[in-house]
Amino acid sequence: MGKRHESGIEHKGEFKMMKEITQRLRGRGIVFKGTIALAFSVLAVGLILGFANDAMDQSRTKVIDKVSTSTVEVKQSNGGDTIADLAEQLAPTVVNIKVAKVEKTGMQGFETPNGPFGEFFDRYFGQMPERDIPRRSEGAGSGVVISEDGYVLTNNHVIDGATKVTVILADKEEYEAEIIGADPKTDLAVLKIEGKGNFHAAPLGDSEALRVGEMVVAIGNPFGLSHTVTSGIVSAKGRVIGAGPYDDFIQTDASINPGNSGGPLFNKRGEVVGINTAINPSGQGIGFAVPINTAKPLLPQLINNGKVVRGYLGVTIQPVTKDLARALNLEETQGALVSDVVPGGPADEAGIESGDVILSFNGEEVNDSHELPLMVANTPVGDNARVVVERKGKEKILTVHVAELNSGSTGRMGTKSENKTRWGLQLQELTPQISQQLGFENTDGVLVSQVEPESPADYAGLRQGDVILKVNQVDVSSPNEVVDAFGKNKGDMVLLTIKRDDGKFYVALDKNRNS
Repeated sequence: MGKRHESGIEHKGEFKMMKEITQRLRGRGIVFKGTIALAFSVLAVGLILGFANDAMDQSRTKVIDKVSTSTVEVKQSNGGDTIADLAEQLAPTVVNIKVAKVEKTGMQGFETPNGPFGEFFDRYFGQMPERDIPRRSEGAGSGVVISEDGYVLTNNHVIDGATKVTVILADKEEYEAEIIGADPKTDLAVLKIEGKGNFHAAPLGDSEALRVGEMVVAIGNPFGLSHTVTSGIVSAKGRVIGAGPYDDFIQTDASINPGNSGGPLFNKRGEVVGINTAINPSGQGIGFAVPINTAKPLLPQLINNGKVVRGYLGVTIQPVTKDLARALNLEETQGALVSDVVPGGPADEAGIESGDVILSFNGEEVNDSHELPLMVANTPVGDNARVVVERKGKEKILTVHVAELNSGSTGRMGTKSENKTRWGLQLQELTPQISQQLGFENTDGVLVSQVEPESPADYAGLRQGDVILKVNQVDVSSPNEVVDAFGKNKGDMVLLTIKRDDGKFYVALDKNRNS
């Protein structure tokens, strides 16, 4: 099946899985006409903040003006079935997307036979090398027409790597589509089809105005079954599923399956409020959609420039948990904790430091760390942003000049324990040899060689291979220094600065807590 991540979200991008499902359905009398359902995926994104900068030119600004934002007047039939009426009126705005790709498959040479023929093969042919053999494959997804002149909004992963994209309307008319723009970070893409007349376009709604429990309808192409209608409610908003700093998904229990990717999620007024993107494979009735309010500011750039230009702040952030708030002497858990600052980046030049808590950005309060990237997304590249941080109990106001973001993990090793703390940590000196094996550039810090199960360190999420850089914001360079710092700690909490892979973050250990 798809690749499973720690977040529990499975990316459904494998054509092989779809083929197997298709074959099973064929066995039950369901026939697919050359279309294999393309699966869902969610984009992987680093923690360095980026944001959108609206850049429109006159040639295509008119296109954005044509994107419908008016409410559909739902004309109920005699039965008064709102969902049926919505489905009937909105079906012409929903498209099926057929994608052709050329993939390379590894093919090994012949094995040299044993016995007398082995010498013959070795002499005249040798060992044949592995080769990449191009192979044509097909996939399918969904999309929604957002302008009368043929702009279609879908997921990036639906069309990624495509050599040919075909859009199929509800009336079975087929159009070859041009990929106008794509943004992997939000998993959105815009296509363009050309027709003799105007196309039926769906109005774009306001996803921020959605209420939990509100009825929604999804129309798409699950498993190649065109224009399938499912309904449900908004289960939650602002879901963070591990896709990256732009995580702000709408969760719905409307049935969403592979092939629904890129299709619209409508509210009861017939407005597009989301683009269906991902599912949780371990549960039923748990689907996720990109809010349409995330897409709307990006459409001008995708249409005009083919990509999204993002600003660059140059920090790594993490949530302020209750334990971290106690360790940092913070009164509340609001804000975004800066765990690392990129040297020479905009934040560094503005004076933002590791350990600062960003409380507001350009006048907007940061209630939770995952809100900050979305706030920054509204700030144009080149602008000066006013940032309020809390540093050691005092607030500071800083000005950051936003730059432009230019568009990878370290191996682990088990080590022998040299020192042990009552907090559940076994430590070892980070020698040049070990540092080289782990891929670190220097020997700063102390290596965590083992974490005892059900210990405070285990409870706090520390792992074998982590490097302790600081204890209570004081640098440490040997296991003895860590042990001494723990011994001098007067309270129940110890604040650690941890390096893991290429990033840094804070961990608060409570000696009274265990798993």
